[in-house]
This record gives sequence, C-alpha cells and structure tokens, in this order.
Amino acid sequence: MAAGDGFKDITFTSRDGLKLHARHYPAARPATNRRAVVCLPGLTRNGRDFHDFALALASHAGQPRDVFTVDYRGRGYSEWDPDWKNYAVPIEMLDVIDFMTSAGLSDAAIVGTSRGGLIAMIMAAAQPRLMGCVVMNDIGPVIERKGLTRISAYVGRMPLPRSWKEAEKLVADMSRKAFPAVAESEWEAVARQWFNERNGRPAPGYDPKLSHAMSVLDKPAPALWPQFEALKRVPLLVLRGETSDILSSETVDEMRRRHPACSAYTVKGQGHAPLLRDAASIAAVYEFLEAAEAAEQPAHALADQ
Repeated sequence: MAAGDGFKDITFTSRDGLKLHARHYPAARPATNRRAVVCLPGLTRNGRDFHDFALALASHAGQPRDVFTVDYRGRGYSEWDPDWKNYAVPIEMLDVIDFMTSAGLSDAAIVGTSRGGLIAMIMAAAQPRLMGCVVMNDIGPVIERKGLTRISAYVGRMPLPRSWKEAEKLVADMSRKAFPAVAESEWEAVARQWFNERNGRPAPGYDPKLSHAMSVLDKPAPALWPQFEALKRVPLLVLRGETSDILSSETVDEMRRRHPACSAYTVKGQGHAPLLRDAASIAAVYEFLEAAEAAEQPAHALADQ
C-alpha cells in the first residue's frame, strides 16, 4: 500500500490470481460511526472516476468517511485477464466481494456507476451483509438500447491519443453534447481518468477485449427487476443524468414505486454517466448517506436497551 494525493494505493489478488488495484481515501477524522463508502465504476472506467468525489467525502467538514474505489480486472491499474469471458458482472462482483472481505468492510455504502450499479444489484442478493445502503449512478433494471448501442460503438475501438492535449480534445468532443453543464476546463482531468499514463503519454485505460463482452447487444438487454428486488432491504438513491440515454425517467419512477425507501436526484446538464465532480451531486449523496444512518438510529437504540 503506497500513499498518494489524499489516498493510499492497494493491491489485492483475485481468487483466480490476478493482481487488482484499489484506493483508500482515509477519513480526515476518525469516523467509526459512519459507513465506509465503496465506489464501483462503469464498464470501461476505473476508480479514478471517483477521485474528486472520494476526496470530498473523506474530507467533509461535517462527517468525513473512509472511501474506497476499485479498478475491475482489465481496467485502470488492475491486470488484464487472459480470458475475455471473465469480463462479466458475476466475476467482477466476486472480485469486489474479495476486496471488501480482505479490507474488513461490511454494511458499507455502495456507490455504483452504470456497470457498478448492476454489480451492486446482484451483490445485494449474493452477500447482503456487505451493504447498508446503495447509490445507483445512472443505471437501473431497464437499460435503454439507444445508450447501449452508443457505448458498443466505441468500446475497444477508441483511438489512442498521441498526447494529453489530444486526449483532452477527444474526450471533450465525445462528451460535450451530452454534458453541457461541464466546463471546458474539466475535460483534461476527465481524460486522465479515461486513460492510463505511460512515459508521460496516454496509455490504454482498459483491455480492448472488453468489446467482446458487449455481445449482449446482439439482442435487447433483459429487464433486471428480479435482481432489483434484493435492494429493497436497504435505502437507495438513484442519480440520473438529465440527458442520459441509458436510464429513462420512466424507469426511475418505477424504481421509486417498487422500492420502499428509494429517492432520486437528477443531475442537471449531464448525461451517462454523471461525473460526480460537481458540488450539488456530491452534496446529494452526502445528505442521503447521513439520512440513511439517521433513520436507523431509533432501531439501534431499541436493540441496545
């Protein structure tokens, strides 16, 4: 484990022998009565997506929390899998479970962006003790085909930029239309989340063989309402990008109808998936985490009597 800019790097080993990477952002003050937060990124993304978000929660002036971010196999600084068939939600869920077990984490707040939210849904059924509340960032049981088609068009096919300036332009050009609220000055930082760095230049941020894992697009993605049922035992916050082409407002409404403790927040001027870099989104998550714990206090107090 090595210290970084407000975080410590963690290397752990998957049950099939891959060296995987995570980060720990320690709370600025001891937070023994606050849930740790575990952040799970999207399909081709990595834990760097949550850097600003994690720093904000870990250093919050009110109630800081320990925050952990995970790079799935084949993403970020984790090893690539020699068998692309292992780039699958159930196996990535096992990697997350192994990490949380090794880190001694249970009853955590899970923040899942896109694919991370899918992992959270099946983990709620497989290992319910690991989570105490969940934030699903622009994902739900119904995944819009338009968005899946867009994603499949670039996974494994994105050209590798020759410089960081070129990377910034590529990311901005791909994202600007769906993210009108994001300032031009932010795209450089986002580019450094998308790509790794090698010898001072952009390097692939994920294994291009992830494109093979997109075979689900050969037919409409099945609705995951049965998997969603497992989340009903914990408080849930659904974030939706205002211009999202993956999560519809109708699906959010149905999630709220089916879940007894589901709240929703729309991230203005952002698409799939909200970057979790703006103060308003971070505040919405912080307030949800605080409210979820406050709602449990009476039950805990009765149990102690």
